[in-house]
Amino acid sequence: MYRVLIVEDEDIIRKGIAYTMDWTSWDCTVAGEAANGMEGLEKIRELKPDIVLVDIMMPVMDGITMTREALKEVAFKTVILTSYADFDYAKQAIDLNVSAYLMKPVDSAELKAAIEKIKEELRRERAYEQFDEKQKELENPENIFIKEDSDNEYVRYVLSATKEHFAEKISIEAFSAELGVSASYLSRKFKEATGTSYLDFLNQYRIRQAVKLLQTGKYKVYEVSEMTGFTDYKHFNSVFKRYTNTAPSEFMN
Repeated sequence: MYRVLIVEDEDIIRKGIAYTMDWTSWDCTVAGEAANGMEGLEKIRELKPDIVLVDIMMPVMDGITMTREALKEVAFKTVILTSYADFDYAKQAIDLNVSAYLMKPVDSAELKAAIEKIKEELRRERAYEQFDEKQKELENPENIFIKEDSDNEYVRYVLSATKEHFAEKISIEAFSAELGVSASYLSRKFKEATGTSYLDFLNQYRIRQAVKLLQTGKYKVYEVSEMTGFTDYKHFNSVFKRYTNTAPSEFMN
């Protein structure tokens, strides 16, 4: 369940959002409420919500200031609640990567659409975080080896050669021929040492390099595909989405 905090000084609006919306069917729960920006800031620190619905004009501390200060300490998605009077102000003043603007009184269908959009953003971000953590482990040999024995020298060689030649046409069969051992034996030793198959390791390593290249903004998707050893563009898209939960073009955006 995604945790939601509602920060709104008008009691009837705040209670209406909290108790009349079908949060459970949206896979959400209202973790808390706050009646002004200062109280909202304290609640964010305490509750660590996934989503914060916040009014702009509030006593003690306005919604913009609250959001800006809170994001320095806690990661969350923001939905701005605004009236016609301050809508233009909100658009111009907030550079906080706000996920949605909703006009008051809040419409249930519009709120549901905003929540679904945010949930998809959160799913993608969390999937990438998991992928990134796994890659950091795989890239650090100290985190890989389960035990020390002479056979792991084969695995070390494969890891080193893969990192050097990942953009080329490589395979466990080619490495086994170089090392003078059977492919099945090398595959088994690699999985024992790393906890993953060689193909899975290779694909993940290539995708990690692809992510770094895409983040530079210098290359087109098909160029990154070729630069990371994927000769087939469609296959690259498929593998990228499998590990990051998003397509390369969407990741760039």
